[in-house]
Amino acid sequence: MFWFRQGLCFLPAFLVIWSSCTFIISYLIALFRHDVDIIFPYISDTGANPPESCIFGLMTFISACAGTATIYARYKFVEKLTEETGLVRPSLNKASLWLGVISCLGMCIVATFQETAVTLVHDLGALVFFISGILYTILQSVISFNAYPYGSSKTVCGIRLGVAVFAAVALFPTVICAFFVKQTTLHRHAEDKDYPYHVASAVCEWIVAFSFVCFFLTYIDDFKMFTLRVKAEYKE
Repeated sequence: MFWFRQGLCFLPAFLVIWSSCTFIISYLIALFRHDVDIIFPYISDTGANPPESCIFGLMTFISACAGTATIYARYKFVEKLTEETGLVRPSLNKASLWLGVISCLGMCIVATFQETAVTLVHDLGALVFFISGILYTILQSVISFNAYPYGSSKTVCGIRLGVAVFAAVALFPTVICAFFVKQTTLHRHAEDKDYPYHVASAVCEWIVAFSFVCFFLTYIDDFKMFTLRVKAEYKE
């Protein structure tokens, strides 16, 4: 049996590959069309103008759907472990589920409202996505340690915690430096006064985004261990 046919590991695998392609493809198209600078544009800058905005919006929406499915599958897996072992508090698992779903909703807002069209809504969606996503990774790291030795190894638990802390630390300069960026055009120049703030904010934004990708990458082995079934009940 191929590895991606074991359990539900295809879910996080697809999410990781698709999300990475979403960021990279929109960046390459925007770069090819000279819509952004080659050095550290914001992720949203790469999906601000058509046609890359259309591709970015569609691929981000699919990523959000895949993320929701992966988060729900993880929730059901932990729920089953909780029933059998009692190692994880159900309230912690439910809180993690809702934070993950809210983060995916933020992704949908980012995909739907382009940065140059409805800036305020786009920025709010990005904040919801990043903050909820980081809180989700932190809670899942705690859950992983609580569920040990069921599920993940100590090494994987440590990697998840490290990625979650790394993303949380990178979020602060992403948001703080963004407040000092006054220029709203997609092309930046090194002589601009706010250029250092832009670079710091954009770099940290990319770090946070790919931290999420790395976090879901650690789910692949866990998802090999279980499957989900839909049970239909007919009531007269």
